[in-house]
Amino acid sequence: MNVSLLTVNFHLGGCRSLKEKRQRLSGIRERFGKQTGVAVCESDFQDSHQRAQWSFVAAASSAEVVGRALSDIVNNLELNVDAVLTDVQQERLI
Repeated sequence: MNVSLLTVNFHLGGCRSLKEKRQRLSGIRERFGKQTGVAVCESDFQDSHQRAQWSFVAAASSAEVVGRALSDIVNNLELNVDAVLTDVQQERLI
């Protein structure tokens, strides 16, 4: 079993409310939480208008499958989220 944690920090420039923040980050949980072997949550900065942190845990029998899943998540976030990715960290847990 291979398990890795991906932590992504976002900057939402010009965001003035938590409602706007939720709109700009909408769909992350739905988009990635449905993937087999992936769990997702908003992990920090819940009360900040211009910052967000989301964490993704991927598990599979192969490290290559886990790495590919997390890489696909980062690529998708870069293309589809109305925010700047300021920090991306990946850590192998098991």
